[in-house]
Parts: sequence; structure tokens; C-alpha cells
Amino acid sequence: MRAAPGSPVLVVTLALLAATCTGETPEVTSTEDRTPCATVDPDKRPFYGDLHVHAAFSFDARNYDTVLEPDQVWGFAKGQPVALPPLGEDGMGTRVVQLDRPLDFAALTEHGEFLGEIALCTTPGSAGYDSERCEAYHGGGDNAAFDFGLQLSAPDPARWTDLCGEDGSLCRQAARTRWQRMQAAAEAAYDTTDQCSFTAFVGYEYTNTADVSNLHRNVVFRDARVPDLPVTHFEAPTPEALWGGLRDACHEGVEGCDVLVLPHNSNLSNGKLFPEDGGVDPALRAAYEPVVEVFQHKGDSECRNGFPGVGPDPECDFEKLRPPGDDICAPGEVGAGGMRLWGCSHQNDFVRNVLKSGMALRRETGIDPYRLGFIGSTDTHNGTPGLVADVAFPGHVGLVDDTPEKRLGDGNITHDAFLNNPGGLAAVWAPQNTRHAIFDAIRSRETFATSGPRIPVRLFGGDLPADWCAREDRIARGYDKGVPMGGVLEGGRRAPRLAVEAWADPGTERVPGNGLERLQIIKVEVTDSGAKETVIDVIGERVEDPSAQTCAPVAAGVDHLCATWQDPDYDADADVAYYARVLEVPTCRWSTLQCNALDERPPRCDDSHVPEVGRQRAWSSPIWVLPRGVSE
Repeated sequence: MRAAPGSPVLVVTLALLAATCTGETPEVTSTEDRTPCATVDPDKRPFYGDLHVHAAFSFDARNYDTVLEPDQVWGFAKGQPVALPPLGEDGMGTRVVQLDRPLDFAALTEHGEFLGEIALCTTPGSAGYDSERCEAYHGGGDNAAFDFGLQLSAPDPARWTDLCGEDGSLCRQAARTRWQRMQAAAEAAYDTTDQCSFTAFVGYEYTNTADVSNLHRNVVFRDARVPDLPVTHFEAPTPEALWGGLRDACHEGVEGCDVLVLPHNSNLSNGKLFPEDGGVDPALRAAYEPVVEVFQHKGDSECRNGFPGVGPDPECDFEKLRPPGDDICAPGEVGAGGMRLWGCSHQNDFVRNVLKSGMALRRETGIDPYRLGFIGSTDTHNGTPGLVADVAFPGHVGLVDDTPEKRLGDGNITHDAFLNNPGGLAAVWAPQNTRHAIFDAIRSRETFATSGPRIPVRLFGGDLPADWCAREDRIARGYDKGVPMGGVLEGGRRAPRLAVEAWADPGTERVPGNGLERLQIIKVEVTDSGAKETVIDVIGERVEDPSAQTCAPVAAGVDHLCATWQDPDYDADADVAYYARVLEVPTCRWSTLQCNALDERPPRCDDSHVPEVGRQRAWSSPIWVLPRGVSE
């Protein structure tokens, strides 16, 4: 069994963009003006980051009194304290927060839409500051952002001429100024010394909310070479238009520009983020979107019980926003209103089913548009990337969840804080911490997601020895005789041997880490007769949940798990994907900790839909195995 040629990669010309496969992934020449890193690890190291972060330049976050600007956001990611709402008389925050451990990388992804409008509405003396529309934004309370968000649910969104001018130039110029400030702050934060301690990416969020369903994506550029302005929902009202717009503005518009698009929150999409038919241009989708954000503060998008052919998998009940009995979309239908938890849930709202759809499409058309690696992030609207601890969680949405009573209350029209969680992390295996190394790891899908803890997990597949875990050269052998997570194998008569390894997060003095409970392999398989999935406990055993009243730990767990596994039910004629899921010992949810700390428990503390205890986790990106005789 050998590695298949590379899956679709992003290249500069339209002809190669539309191609489904290439041979070897082409190298993009590094033109970064930086000092080489003092340490380069050929076996690669795990780096942890957050690629979904909002602060004062986002129309919704600013409405929630988040006033942190780009340099403060980057400072927080690197370990500096910041102050969160409510604001004091000086207009600054009054709650100080700080990361116990700095991040390795991040992207500030302010909403590209309304960058200019909010600059005008929040800058006294600007052309639009005293307009009726900006006055409504100033005085509308923490729901004022809703009126802006409604614009993004229209099929053909348009800028407001009363604020932006008939040709929109006022808003475009204001947006350009802020976009330039975001770039300058990222350049200043990026460590270009030989220490290579922190990587700052230039990015933004594309905020398509058609029919109040989530089609949002984060757009991250490889380095400082970026377009003059973000391509937003106003210029690109469909995902296909976004990819085409980025091709024109980045790949063909700026020499050396390169970009990736990161879809997120499929759990709120009513089946629209990942359509079952692959969409209008599956090859272009595959080229631009190599990974998916599978976990963030608005819930888990890995899997959910209740769909045909799914589970039951107890761990699919983790951090779900919707109650177990909500409506399921009928076959062939999609819903609407998912951003507000309205409409039906679609099976492709969850990535495990999306993997099945992609492999089924490959069997029909030769193209798998959903060969997706996994990342996590926070989607913080406080400008606090990486603030993911359950202990003393201060919220992520400004004034909406700035007190325990609000976090445990009924929320507002845009956010239900009680259902939310502290969010997750994006992680990569890379030889060094630079823009190009991290970006290339994402493109090749050598990524993993966590629900918050820094749990390093590795997955290799191929012609690996059964004693892989005992070998000192096991990592080099994994690369030499197989592929890492994110890779593709050509099928053979025998199942590939998978090797998976994970380590517990040691935590910090303030928030100690928890031990590992189990290491699982999730198998997703598609044949001519249909799709199925299997969850295998490879090593470790389930332990008892702690008491939700005391939250006292019941098991220490282990610091390290390593195992090899070979599929006893391997079908050489099937399309198969395998990914690893690593579970910590169970602990109390953030909401349980805060409910227990109050003298009077709010009614939501007894909401049976939200589990009081759960298992924090990490997910590796999958390894795909093609049917015997199929190559790419």
C-alpha cells in the first residue's frame, strides 16, 4: 500500500485550480523577509493557535462593547493582559483576563462585511457618524448588530447608500484604512527573529448568512501579500463567487499572493455549508477549502446521533446546541434559520457525514470535494484568542455574557451563552513556527482540532510495523512508510496499519491539565451499497463521571497513549476514512462550575439538554484510503 498522489492543491492559474489532482504538491517559493528559525524539527512539532477571532472592527463585537483593537488582540495572544466589558468611565474594559500560556499562532478575522460602515459609525467626526443609521447603531443596545446581520441573510446583499454613498466609495475607503491597520498590526506582531515564537496571519471572515443559515468562512493569507480589500458577501454572494473572487484578487491580482478558506459552524447551516451534491464547482471548493473548523464556542460539528446510519455514539452528544429531538431535514431537503437554531438539522451539518458525502461523490464523479482536515478555534468576540479554559470562563461575547448571571441566563437575539462553551484550538504539525510552515501544514491537512486542551495527537497510516510505538524512529518511519493525518493512501488487498499516539495536556499551575481516558479510531466507509461508520476503542477504558455537585475528579487518567490498529473488517473495494479521537477523563462543564458557585442557581442550571459533565478531546484529521486499483 503506497501513498496516493497529492489531493487538490491551490496553485496560481485557473486551469490548475480547477484540476482535481496533481502529482506532487508544488512548492511555493518562500519570499518572506525574515531570519531563519534557530530550531527546525524534521519530525515536526505541534503548534497551537486560534484562526477565528473578532474584536472592535467587527460590527457585532463592537456593538457588544468590545473595544480591543488589533495590536491589543495580538498582545493577548502573546500573553499580555487585556480588559473586557463592561466599560468604565474611561471607555476601557473593567475585567482583566490573561492567557496562562501564549499561543503559537493566530489570525484576527474581523468580519469583512461592514468594516467600513462600523469605522464610520464609531469614529466621531466621520462622514457617517451622525447619520440616522449610525445613531441607531450607537443607541440600539446589544441587539443593534442584528439589523446589520439581517443584510447578510439577503440573497443579493447591497451596501446602504445613505451611509456609503451611491457608489459605496465612502465605506470602501473606510474599510481600506482598517484593512491596512489590520495588516500593519499583524506584521508588527509576527516574530521574524530566529526565535520564531509567534506567527500572526492576515485574515478576515466572509459572512454569508443566506436564509439565516450559516455559510461563513474565515479567509487566511499565507503572508503579507494580500488584496487591496477583502472579498466579502457584498461582492461575492455565493461561496463559488468567493473562491472566484479570491482567485482574481489574490492569485491573479497580487504577485505571490496565496490564500486558504476555512469553513466553520456547519452545525448551524441547515445543510447548506456542505451540500450533498458538492455544489456548483466541487474542484474549486476542494482547492480552496482543505480543512474545516470542527469545534468552536458555538458547539461541536463532528457528529450527532439521530441521523440514519449514525451511532449511537455517546461522544456525539458533546456540546450540541440543539436538543436531541429537534426536526431532521427530509431526504433531499435543506432548512433555513440555523443561525438562530431554527429550521431542520441536516445530516451534513456534521462533518462525519460530510466525509461520507465526499467519498460517495468521488465514486460517482471522480472528485471528492470534502476531503477535509480538522481544526478548532474560539470565534471569540472579545478579542481573546485561545481563552478556552472551563475554569473561570469569562464569556466570549462582550456585554452579552459578561456576568455569571448572563452566561447562565436566556441570552439575547443573537447569542445563547449558556449553550456555548469556551471554544477550541487549531493545531498543526510543522517543522517550525513561521507563516509558510503553518500555512503549508494547513494546506496539507496535517492538522488537528481540540476542544480547548493542548492534547498533541499523531496519526499515521500505511505499511507500518506492529511495534511502531516502541521504536525510537517511529515518526520518521511513519513518514517514510506511510502518510500522516490528512494524507491519502491507495488501497491494496490488506488494510493499512494505523499508528496513533497522544499525550495529556500538562496544563498550568492555575489550570492543571487532565489525564487521558481513551484513544479511539473513527472509521467512515462508503461502498456501492451505502455508507456506514464504526467507533473503535483502541486503547484505554471509559471511567466513571464525576459528581456534578462536587466536581471532584474520579480518575487521574494517563499521560500517554500509543497503539497500532489494523482494520479487521477492511473492504478493499470501499472508500474509507479513518480519524483519531482522544478523550480526556470526564470533568465538569464550565456552566456546572459556575452554577455550583452561585448561592441561587438560575433555572438554566437545570436544563437537561446541556450535560453537566463531558470529556474534553482532540480530533486528528482523517487518513483516506482509496479502493483497490483506484489512483489519483
